[in-house]
Amino acid sequence: MDVTLFMVLLTIGSVASSLLTQAIKKTYENANKTYSSNMIALVNAAIVGGCGTIAVFIYKSMPLNPKNIVFLLMMVIATWVSCTIGYDKVIQTIAQLKANDGK
Repeated sequence: MDVTLFMVLLTIGSVASSLLTQAIKKTYENANKTYSSNMIALVNAAIVGGCGTIAVFIYKSMPLNPKNIVFLLMMVIATWVSCTIGYDKVIQTIAQLKANDGK
């Protein structure tokens, strides 16, 4: 796996994981249940980032050697961080812009 493929997978995984996280959070809110945003994002990142990377390994017939296992673990962590930080910061910025809009 090269850096370009890693970044493409990270971008796709981050977007998909962020959207899935928000859908699950809305479902929990509509059901009036408590939840932990970071745990939802972690589970989604593990599923989306990990399964997506494994699917690419299978599609490209890449061996599951120690180097690719490290890439797989890095993808899960990077997807989780980008999903958690990215979406929350965007929502926070939009809320701040709306709050300052009336001033």
